[in-house]
Amino acid sequence: MRSIRAAATGAVVMSLALAATACGGGTDSGDGAGGSSKTLTYWASNQGASVAVDKQVLQPELDKFEQQSGIKVKVEVVPWSDLLNRILTATTSGQGPDVLNIGNTWSASLQATGALLPWDAKNFGKIGGRDRFVDPALGSTGAEGKDPAAVPLYSMSYALYYNKQIFADAGIDGPPATWDELVADGAKIRAKGKSVLGAEGSNLSENIHHVFVFAKQHDADFFSADGKPDFTNPKVVDAVKQYVDLMAKDKVIPPGNAEYAQNQSVSDFAKGKQAMLLWQSAAANLKSQGMKEDAYGVAPVPVQKGAPGQGAQVNSMAAGINIAVFKDSHNLDGATEFVKFMTSDAEQKILNKAYSSIPPVKAAQADAAFDGPSTAVLKDTLAKSAAALPQVATESQFETAVGTAVKDLFADAAAGRAVTTASVKAKLEKAQQQMPAA
Repeated sequence: MRSIRAAATGAVVMSLALAATACGGGTDSGDGAGGSSKTLTYWASNQGASVAVDKQVLQPELDKFEQQSGIKVKVEVVPWSDLLNRILTATTSGQGPDVLNIGNTWSASLQATGALLPWDAKNFGKIGGRDRFVDPALGSTGAEGKDPAAVPLYSMSYALYYNKQIFADAGIDGPPATWDELVADGAKIRAKGKSVLGAEGSNLSENIHHVFVFAKQHDADFFSADGKPDFTNPKVVDAVKQYVDLMAKDKVIPPGNAEYAQNQSVSDFAKGKQAMLLWQSAAANLKSQGMKEDAYGVAPVPVQKGAPGQGAQVNSMAAGINIAVFKDSHNLDGATEFVKFMTSDAEQKILNKAYSSIPPVKAAQADAAFDGPSTAVLKDTLAKSAAALPQVATESQFETAVGTAVKDLFADAAAGRAVTTASVKAKLEKAQQQMPAA
């Protein structure tokens, strides 16, 4: 999910998620479910460098859909900082869109509200069938054993972006493959007066994405097999500490990044202020800020040892955006037709090229346009070494509680306060107590 997203505050998320029932379509949606309205409302997530960029990307495609179908789509691009709260409010107020984008990590939480149209075999059949989509993308569409609550739209994974000139100036031949190598390279980069690695320490979702990967690499999970929070598991504690120690002990993340939450680390990298960046599908963002593609390299996110893969070698969450329909939309037929259009082979190529993401549709993903240097690593990561975040109903609360714990630990590190195993465990214990199942 695009990393500018900040998860909604815990109390609001919990109360709305538990109370949610269903949502009507937009006020111009029509006269009844499956009706003949020629207007749809659509909430698009902010995928580009700005809301204005998204409108430039989307409007020609929406115009094309109107020409083909006779249905006008009224789009609103919603910033990530507002999107989850807007969706949850819509589930209770009945004042929501017909179609909307959701971060794929929210799928199970929003599925639990009962507001979204289930994508059973019949509904998938209306858009060409479930088997058009790659399995990793389908793994983040809802709880296991239930019909998906949404359809994959854009797929992303994390990669390590590194500044070639800064590496050359520091005498480093290539990107680090392990965290120990990254820390060692960091010492050489700091000696040349450059910052090493960017982070968004106050962005709750960025924090979750990274500590999830570290937990996997420590052979740990934040939830037990029965779906209960297990945040104080010793391996989880070690994983969170290793990530925060990149600032607290290893000095590769600058202290000032503890306050970053609005993509400032991406801007620092684009301006040549720092050597490395861990980010999801960053090429379009970097290009929009004037960084030339030949100025940086793209490599897999480091692992503890060896090479990326499954299990303890996971090096990315299976990131992405899903497209969903409110099941009480007054124009389900039109909404379904719009989903079919947005996930068609042709549109998947257009939209994912614009956002430097990877199509979750098999035929589009096979296009040569997605084999370039800025996307090949992402594509390989999604296929071989990415894992879905926990598909549990309390996922959004997990992001808020644990993301805040990591934010607070970064604040301690930036202020020079000791980050110890005990202090990490205490923050995670507090986070676990905030979970509904605790």
